[in-house]
Amino acid sequence: MSKPASAPSNTRTGAASAGQTAKGSTGVSVTSRHYTIGELAKMFEVTPRTIRFYEQEGLLAPRREGQKRIYREKDRVRLKLTLRGKRLGFSLAEIREVVMMYDAMPDGNARQLKRLLEIIAEKRAELDRQLEDIRLMRLEMDDVDRRAREALDQLDE
Repeated sequence: MSKPASAPSNTRTGAASAGQTAKGSTGVSVTSRHYTIGELAKMFEVTPRTIRFYEQEGLLAPRREGQKRIYREKDRVRLKLTLRGKRLGFSLAEIREVVMMYDAMPDGNARQLKRLLEIIAEKRAELDRQLEDIRLMRLEMDDVDRRAREALDQLDE
């Protein structure tokens, strides 16, 4: 039985590589996609500085080739989770906790899912409080608006 030829090393500079194909332990080909910081920035509509910040915070861990950062698919998923968490109002600590759980068990486990549900419940409660604050603020603004219009009408008379 002949051995399959190994895939060429993917060490191009410039644009990110399309990926390497290798035989996994199951014998199935696995493609590993690599990204540059510019590609991820464009993909997620953020600046490279934002990506470097999340790297500095320990949420991303690209491979280095000299000064160049090489991001793997795992980094892309972590960035996606991080940005989604920020949009939902999660703190960096909460995002880090969820991302670390994802790394430990990508398909999820009971502890991870329960913690995620707790965080979501906390965020919902916070949003409910904010909605009530907004509702009250609008009522106050409506009252001030009404009184200002009445005062203006009296000045016009």
